[in-house]
Amino acid sequence: MQNFTEELKNEIISQSNESEKCRLAMLSAFIRTSGSIISHNGNFGFEIVTENEHTADYFFELIEREFGLAMNVSGARFDALGGRDKLVFGTADEKSDELLRNLRLVGEDKEGNYVNFGIDERLVAGDAEKIAFLKGAFLGGGSCTLPDEKIFSRTGYHLEFVFSNRMTAADFCDLLCEFEILAKSVSRKDTSVIYVKSKEVISDVLNLLGCLKCLKKLNDVVEKKDRQNNANRVNNCSVSNIDKTLTASVNQVQAIEIIATTIGLQSLEKQLFDVAECRLADKNASMQELSERLNVSKSCLNHRMRKILDIARSLKD
Repeated sequence: MQNFTEELKNEIISQSNESEKCRLAMLSAFIRTSGSIISHNGNFGFEIVTENEHTADYFFELIEREFGLAMNVSGARFDALGGRDKLVFGTADEKSDELLRNLRLVGEDKEGNYVNFGIDERLVAGDAEKIAFLKGAFLGGGSCTLPDEKIFSRTGYHLEFVFSNRMTAADFCDLLCEFEILAKSVSRKDTSVIYVKSKEVISDVLNLLGCLKCLKKLNDVVEKKDRQNNANRVNNCSVSNIDKTLTASVNQVQAIEIIATTIGLQSLEKQLFDVAECRLADKNASMQELSERLNVSKSCLNHRMRKILDIARSLKD
């Protein structure tokens, strides 16, 4: 059974092909989040590490179809966290060098070639290219978890993008801000993680990515959890009220018994005597029930009960 992250990635992949500029932005983000730049025989190339075959197939087909590059398996790495191997694919030749320059990952200035860790503005000039970059970043280093709507869970709503470089992560935060999405950043080992935990913000991100099926699933989970939370609050409130009622009843009965064993209940004025007698007759009744039996208002009953408590307190002192 697919988890929510896999559902999200599959829905992104199933969307119609973007323009060439969008494909470049998406591929650039994917390499930044799941790959690394390498050098071989004077040419720049890149390696991609992935365990998601569907995502790998999508990008490898794109790289081969659009740019005439063939990705080769160069090794495997064991993921201690996931408990399984991740395949490493790589390429390094003149074509890969040219592609990296088109992706704005590698550049050249008067001092020579350099690796560009920031997000080049020319790569994400328009909103469509920016959204394509977000999609590529999620496909390469994104994940999203939802709480289990069937059971109580401490795991809440969480969506994140993982980058290997802080500069890239900082630029990515700025990119999200352009769509009024405010994310937080944290360092995790050798990576920078951009994340959001608000279900409202996650909903905005899914809508931006065009993942309407997953957005509907998120909304369904939110609705179910909200119903559960409201039911729990009502239950907790009822339990709390019952506890308060029982505590008040015990205190009232103790006060009446103090009066009875010292000066006697007959010493009380008739209104207070009636209240004391009614309470002793039903020690578990609520104040509302007692007020109805005595045919007085609840505020009047509270006033008389406070007098009884004051008398008992003075006798006890």
